[in-house]
Amino acid sequence: MSDVRIKPHKNFSNVYWIKSDDRTENLGTINLDPGRSVYGEDLIQYDRKEFRMWDPFRSKLAATILKKANYIPVHQDNKILYLGAASGTTASHISDIIGSEGELYCVEFSQRSMRELIENVCSKRDNMFPILADARFPEKYGLITGLVDTIYCDIAQPEQAKILVDNAKLFLKKNGGILLVIKSRSIDVTQEPEHIIKNEVKVLKKNGFLVKDSIRLEPFDKDHAMVIAVYQNQ
Repeated sequence: MSDVRIKPHKNFSNVYWIKSDDRTENLGTINLDPGRSVYGEDLIQYDRKEFRMWDPFRSKLAATILKKANYIPVHQDNKILYLGAASGTTASHISDIIGSEGELYCVEFSQRSMRELIENVCSKRDNMFPILADARFPEKYGLITGLVDTIYCDIAQPEQAKILVDNAKLFLKKNGGILLVIKSRSIDVTQEPEHIIKNEVKVLKKNGFLVKDSIRLEPFDKDHAMVIAVYQNQ
């Protein structure tokens, strides 16, 4: 890709704007595993660093940033619990952002997805720790010691907010952040997405979360929302 310009995002650490010669503008992160693409994304050499293009149609966190989120609780050196890491698309970009001194605990229930996550991502990155487990039973994880700074939750199950709350009670520090992807059609296909999102937000508020933002993710993901909040219950 010729005539590329890259500059830091003014609101989010270790996130970058990648501007190409055709005037398109995309998000990117510095590759923690240089030379390797995780999901087919472009790799770009710039200023002696390698950047990875971050596709908002493949990553709800990228979509959230493009939808003008004001606050994203993912920072360098953070310790993060990721529920529903799947094959590692978004998790790999979080790994880039938190850097080599951060820790990313990746919970995934599907054995197939876990195998892909380990083989393609975790085995190449020292800051990622795979956990084959059901997010509904956080007491069974075993690997995590101490409290985390942030929980990222992207699971296709009913009671998504409740599952996040149960994990927060065990693992999230006071004033820690959460990013909850609400997949309304996984909760109830008969109700309007906006009604489901409001109900999930109520669950968070009742359990000590201060909600900072609730963002619909169209056109990147239909009937999805990202809720960003801070935990104040400890």
